Amino acid sequence: MSFWRRWRTSIFLFLAVLGPGFITANVDNDAGGILTYSQAGAQYGYKLLWTMLPITLALIVVQEMCARMGAVTGKGLSDLIREEFGLRMTFVMMLLLVVVNFGNVIAEFSGIAGSMQLFHISKYISVPLCALAVWALVVKGNYKSVEKVFLAASVFYIAYIVAGVMSGPDWHTALSQTVKLPERSIWSDHNYVYMTVGVIGTTITPWMQFYLQSSIVDKGVTVRQYKASRLDVIVGSFFTDIVAWFIIVVCAATLYTHGMRNINDPADAAEAMKPLADRYAYILFAAGLFNASFFAASILPLSTAYTVCEGLGFESGLDRSFKQAPFFYWFYTLLIIAGAAVVLVPNFPMVTMTILSQVLNGVLLPFVLFFMLRLVNKKELMGNHTNSRWFNVVAWTTTVIVVGLSLVMMWQSLHPAVAAVAGN
Repeated sequence: MSFWRRWRTSIFLFLAVLGPGFITANVDNDAGGILTYSQAGAQYGYKLLWTMLPITLALIVVQEMCARMGAVTGKGLSDLIREEFGLRMTFVMMLLLVVVNFGNVIAEFSGIAGSMQLFHISKYISVPLCALAVWALVVKGNYKSVEKVFLAASVFYIAYIVAGVMSGPDWHTALSQTVKLPERSIWSDHNYVYMTVGVIGTTITPWMQFYLQSSIVDKGVTVRQYKASRLDVIVGSFFTDIVAWFIIVVCAATLYTHGMRNINDPADAAEAMKPLADRYAYILFAAGLFNASFFAASILPLSTAYTVCEGLGFESGLDRSFKQAPFFYWFYTLLIIAGAAVVLVPNFPMVTMTILSQVLNGVLLPFVLFFMLRLVNKKELMGNHTNSRWFNVVAWTTTVIVVGLSLVMMWQSLHPAVAAVAGN
C-alpha cells in the first residue's frame, strides 16, 4: 500500500512541476528547427536520423544543469552571471542575446505568415492578429494561465507524429538508421557533413537556458521538488526529439522519395508534400508549423524580456502586473511589434537577418555554456547540488562538441559560397 502511495505522490508532484522543461525543449522545434529537419529528410532521406540520439543527450545534460541552478538558487541565469561575473559582461551578453532573439522572433512571424498562406490567408491579416494574440496571452495572463496555454501548444506537436505515420514511411529503414551510423563513404559528401552539423547544432541555443531557469524560478520550484522537475526536463527532451524524428521521417517518405530536394522555408515542405501525401498529413504538417511558430513567437520575446530585466535588476515575471513590472512588459511588447512589423515590410532581407542571428548565436553560446558550468560547480552557490565528477565529464564534453558545431555553423553562415562549392 505504501508503494502505491509513494507512486501516486510522485505522479502528482511531477504534474505539479511539469512545464518549464517540457515547454523549453519543445520551443526548440520552432520554424528554424522545422526547416532544418525538413531539409534533412528531403535531402538525405532517413540517413540523418542517427543524430536524434546525441541531440537528446545534449538537451538533457544542459537543460538539467539550468533547471537545477534555478531550483537551488531561486535566481535566473542573468542574475547569477551579473552577481558572479559583473555587470559589464552581463550587459555585453544581453546585447548579443537581444539581437539574436530579435532575428529569431522575425523568423517565427515569418513562419506564421508562411503557414497561414498555405490556408490562403494573407500575411497582412495573419501576422497582426497573431501578434496581438501573443501579446494579450502574456500581458493579460498570469504564470499559471500562460503555462497551461504553452503546455497545450507543446502537446499539439503530436500533429507531426500523426503526419509521419500517415506518410507511410519505410519503418524498418527508419528505425535501423536511427541506431547506427551511416556508411563511411557518405562522409566524403561535404553537404552531408554540413547538414549533420545543422541538425545537431539547432539543439541548444542561448535563449533556452535563460528562459528555462527564469521559468523555474517564476514557477516557484525549489530543491524539494527538483527530482520531479528534472523528470520534466528529461520527458520534454525525449518528446521534442521524437517530434523532430517524425518531421525528418515524413519529409523522407514524401519529398526525398519523389526527388524533391530544395526546401527554402518550412512552408515549402508542406506545400511540396501536398500532392504526395495523404491530404490530412499535409494539413497536419502545415498546422504544426503554425503552432510551432506561434508558440515560439510567444516564448522568444518572453525569454529576452526575462534576461534583460534580470541582468539590469528590473522587476520581471508573469505574476507581476504591468504597473509592478513596466519595463518587462513594455520590452516584451516592443519585441513583438518590431518582429511582426519587419515581416510585413516588402523585400526585407530575411536571409541576411537569419544569417546574422546564427553568427551571433555561435558567438554567444560558448560564453553561456562556460558561465553555466562555472556557476553550477560553485560550492558556495550550489551547496551539495554541484555537478558530480561523471556529470562534469559528460557536461564539458557536450559543451565542447556543441560549441564546435556552432562554430562550424557560424563559419558556414559567413562563407555560404564556400559551403555551396563544397556541397558540389
